[in-house]
Amino acid sequence: MRFLFDTFSNDSGGNALFKALGHPLVSAKAADLIAAMAGRRVAVFDPVGQLACFQSLYDMGGVSIAGQFAQRVMDLTSDARPVTELPNASFDLLFVAAFDAEHHLRSCRPFLQAGVEVVSFDALRLPDEMLSDRRNYLSPMNFATNFCLFRADDERASVLRTVEYWTRYGAKNPLLWLMLFDAKGATLAQWTETLAPNQSIKLHAGEIRARFDLPAFEGSLFVHAVGIAGHDIMKYVLDDEDAAGVSPAVTHDSNSWPADYYAGIPAPEPGETVRLWVQNSHPVAIPAGALTFNRMGEEEVRPYPHEIPPFGTHAIDVATLLPELSWPDQIEFTAARHCGRPRYELRRPDGTVTLAHANVERTDLKLDPGIPALGAAMGKGYILPAPVLPRDSFESELLPTPMSTAQRSLPLAVHVYDPDGALVAQETLGDLPRDHRRLVRIEELLAKSGASLDRGHMELVYDFSAGGEADGWLHALFRYRHIGGQVADSSFGAHIFNTAMVYKGEPQSYHGKPPGLTTRLLLRLAPQPAETLCCLIYPASTPWWPKSTTVMSLANDLGETVAEATLNIPCSGSRLWFARDIFSSPELRDAGPDGTIAIVDRSCRLFGYHAALSEAGGFALDHMFGF
Repeated sequence: MRFLFDTFSNDSGGNALFKALGHPLVSAKAADLIAAMAGRRVAVFDPVGQLACFQSLYDMGGVSIAGQFAQRVMDLTSDARPVTELPNASFDLLFVAAFDAEHHLRSCRPFLQAGVEVVSFDALRLPDEMLSDRRNYLSPMNFATNFCLFRADDERASVLRTVEYWTRYGAKNPLLWLMLFDAKGATLAQWTETLAPNQSIKLHAGEIRARFDLPAFEGSLFVHAVGIAGHDIMKYVLDDEDAAGVSPAVTHDSNSWPADYYAGIPAPEPGETVRLWVQNSHPVAIPAGALTFNRMGEEEVRPYPHEIPPFGTHAIDVATLLPELSWPDQIEFTAARHCGRPRYELRRPDGTVTLAHANVERTDLKLDPGIPALGAAMGKGYILPAPVLPRDSFESELLPTPMSTAQRSLPLAVHVYDPDGALVAQETLGDLPRDHRRLVRIEELLAKSGASLDRGHMELVYDFSAGGEADGWLHALFRYRHIGGQVADSSFGAHIFNTAMVYKGEPQSYHGKPPGLTTRLLLRLAPQPAETLCCLIYPASTPWWPKSTTVMSLANDLGETVAEATLNIPCSGSRLWFARDIFSSPELRDAGPDGTIAIVDRSCRLFGYHAALSEAGGFALDHMFGF
């Protein structure tokens, strides 16, 4: 089963329709609307092709359709007749499959019988007070929604962290509307959180469990940002804390647009368990067998044999479906648009937990013959940067991950730089096949090169010396092993960085059109007793400013600036620092445990990773988000 509606397009952005029809507050209204049509002869007017989305989410099998009518010539089929034929139809109720029905009916009034009863999607509208743009109901600003994996028990608790970043773009009185679902999709709680400008936002699952007197739960937190401007994306950091505070885990926000495929899911090492958390994003059950899994590059798929209820959450042990796989095998997940970007949880024999996310595997990309010829204008072109953590305490690994259905091979090389931007080692990986198992251990790469390096960063880039093709959607999974402690995974995709030239949509900007030559990153202070660690990387496709001018603003939970500091990072270099290296103990105390650091650079685009590190060996890491 594949939904007959689009969720996202790189040309037009996110599709608000499925969010509007599938909002948790809408499902009861949809049931009432369908009940109102039962027992009637219903003519359906589908002026802009939105009926299929509604029928994907709600069962209209009990509705007697007397005829279906369209207004756009391209929508006419053997079943859909021109709206001009309405006078010849026999019906006693007209269903307009669109919002703002009167707008669509205005041009059709000459063909409607006087006094005809009309129902429409307008019966499904959210209250006006939940709209950011009341003039355009399907504006993406009205549906800045996202799901968050949320759990609280005696062992672990989820913590959603972000800041109020919409006031910067002109928002007035934004707030969060929230609904908490358990694993079966039952509603546990519903509430709102008012927001002050620039304030730190913290939603702790343990505190919410106590506030609403809830049993232990694992499920989904649905977050709807209301009254916003500028950004229609609900971004957040998800910390996952253990009760003792010694085994933290962290990951990125969920992608709010359900995709057909996800990839970059690691198979377990011996003794490990990898569970993929699937959060149903819709008010309709995911049928048994609709979700499938396969080893990357292989056609044989294994279906998940259980139904997942509306808004339900299942943790799928991937070894039950693919027991023959082990790291560095990687898994492709066919989600058929049922869920947003899923998280996986890796549990090791020592009891430590890693939480990370899969990535969207694109279906719309084609191989781009222009990429191999980019060198003259774009230098290194596409770059995927990641830290090389201090080698006396960490082992750093890289696994290239196919992330587009068009990719049949990956022509790649790895470059390693010291903190001051000097290239100290490199290795050509060749033209890797889609089903490769090529794991790059930085320790081994450096040993072969005879390079002396304590810390720095690595860059995965295209290398066509052995042939191959590319589409620009270059991804990898980075794994960090804290010696004697935890494992952390982080995965992301390549961009063109810091060049004045523009190639298609690159260099990307965190906000606005390319070229993206500025930085605004959010760093949350790590949950105590862990310390806050950050790696900022200054990748450059072509030579850019010799050093960055990076301003770091420490703020308390109210968004008030406590202190500022400036960091200068050499071009193609990096800086790894603890918060205590930049800000004094009194300043960090004034910021408090819910403080944040805004990292701003107007001279270049940086890429950042945040980590939590404790003396007991606790370690968590993921890439940061721009806002």
